Amino acid sequence: MATTVFTVDPTAINGEFIQRAAGVLLSGGLVAFPTETVYGLGANALDALAVRRIFAAKERPAYDPLIVHLVDVADLGRVARDIPPLVSDMAAHFWPGPLTLVLPRGADVPLEVTAGGETVAVRVPAHPVAQALICAAGVPIAAPSANRFGRLSPTCAADVLADLDGRIEVLLDGGPTVVGVESTVLSLVGEPVILRPGGVSREALEAILGPLTVSERSVLPAEDLLESPGLLLQHYAPQAPLVLYIGTPSAMRAAYLSEALRYQQSQTLVGLLVADEDLPFLAGQDLLVETVGSAEDLETVARRLFSALRALDAAGAEVILARDFGVTGLGLAIRDRLTRAAGGRVVEVPALEDVR
Repeated sequence: MATTVFTVDPTAINGEFIQRAAGVLLSGGLVAFPTETVYGLGANALDALAVRRIFAAKERPAYDPLIVHLVDVADLGRVARDIPPLVSDMAAHFWPGPLTLVLPRGADVPLEVTAGGETVAVRVPAHPVAQALICAAGVPIAAPSANRFGRLSPTCAADVLADLDGRIEVLLDGGPTVVGVESTVLSLVGEPVILRPGGVSREALEAILGPLTVSERSVLPAEDLLESPGLLLQHYAPQAPLVLYIGTPSAMRAAYLSEALRYQQSQTLVGLLVADEDLPFLAGQDLLVETVGSAEDLETVARRLFSALRALDAAGAEVILARDFGVTGLGLAIRDRLTRAAGGRVVEVPALEDVR
């Protein structure tokens, strides 16, 4: 049976559609819905059987935990315990928004949600459709990204249907997402540490918390107990193998252009993921190119990242060569996604004289 799609205008939400979707959740069904980051695939977080259906629909392994979504920080006690005072500061600055906090698991949260661990990842999404759905359902919603496991995250309803049509009951189509990369995950169990860079920058967190460590964990499947999603070595990946180039703009261009021409000689269709600033250097080359915007506008780069990679897949790219965008602001999250999409295929290019 095909998935039922309800189109919901975030500025004028149709209450009937939200109520019908909430009813599906409360009966143990699955609902895909937009958040400000990417689309999520939701189930009642307190219903172990419903949560298992998320893993089945996504073909997601049970060792990869889920994020629990709440409508307000006041509901945190339903899913977490021993909540540190620091949570109030984080919530005041960043909730609703793209920040996930890892806290001790509350007794009512099934171990299916936390992959057997004793911590739970929680956030309050800012998207009005997500807010309306959680409020109508009256329960916390467990929701990973609404895609097949390991594939590119969905930033519009069409992306969700491409992976999950017929596997879930309802999709709330609220239009394209705004942030485009997943939430930042900050563990507050012990000393604060960023487990996954995302929609809240390291700099924004450090303005409140002081210097923070960013975890560099890239684990293999089932290698370790995971406190958060997004820690696997291979994740967020297009169908085509991806190689990430890190270096100065001129060095990256020289390296990936040389490699692209080598692939062309072997009759391999190569796709390039680039910035607007790179386009003049590619003029006259018969190459498959997707730009994600200016390297100076990282919000746009993040918003377009997954859709550009999907476009390269759709165009038949057999290999994708991607440039880096640094580690300032959202650049850190973009590098994290591209590094995991590459599964470790990262080329650090020696510096050349940097000519834009």
